[in-house]
Amino acid sequence: MADHTRGGTERATGEGRAIRVLLVDDHQVVRRGLRTFLEVQDDIEVVGEASDGAEGIAATEQLRPDVVLMDIKMPGMDGIEALRQLRTLDNPAKVLVVTSFTEQRTVVPALRAGAAGYVYKDIDPDALAGAIRSVHAGHVLLQPEVAGALLSQEDGNGGQGRGSSLTEREGEVLGLIADGRSNREIARALVLSEKTVKTHVSNILMKLDLADRTQAALWAVRHGIGA
Repeated sequence: MADHTRGGTERATGEGRAIRVLLVDDHQVVRRGLRTFLEVQDDIEVVGEASDGAEGIAATEQLRPDVVLMDIKMPGMDGIEALRQLRTLDNPAKVLVVTSFTEQRTVVPALRAGAAGYVYKDIDPDALAGAIRSVHAGHVLLQPEVAGALLSQEDGNGGQGRGSSLTEREGEVLGLIADGRSNREIARALVLSEKTVKTHVSNILMKLDLADRTQAALWAVRHGIGA
């Protein structure tokens, strides 16, 4: 069983508390490598590790990390099922999938299950730290080929007509989601409260029959809105 906890005091940066990260991967050498690199980042703190999806869920509930780095293919409960269960628990942690699997049949289910981002294990270490910061800030983060895989899935699903049901303001919000903006950034850009932005986002997801911001961002790009 992997170590769920970490000793020591909570790290803080000059701008506030460090980003709390949980590592979920069945290979100890991968977890060790990730921990070694991430622990030298001033604004990132590794708070625990888990070796499969079930342990990852338990550790997420216990440690309340900000970001979970989740592998997909693991013995027992895999990463996709863990993502689904974390969503039912309404856990606030953002999940960044870090995997060596590039097949569309793996990418798409992970994103539909609620991953905030999807990167490959050969990602540059500094880029991984940037990815953690990005999803923590509320951005959708996908490597180009991953976005392409999901967009190709959407090709046959139609749905462009659903966009006509959006109000002008909802269209503006959707465009900013496609640009990778967080709710806070959207609120600032449109001079709205974050609560109002959250309401718009919920309405957009309902009207477009989408599950989350990731799908909304990709839908928008697919139909020429925003980025």
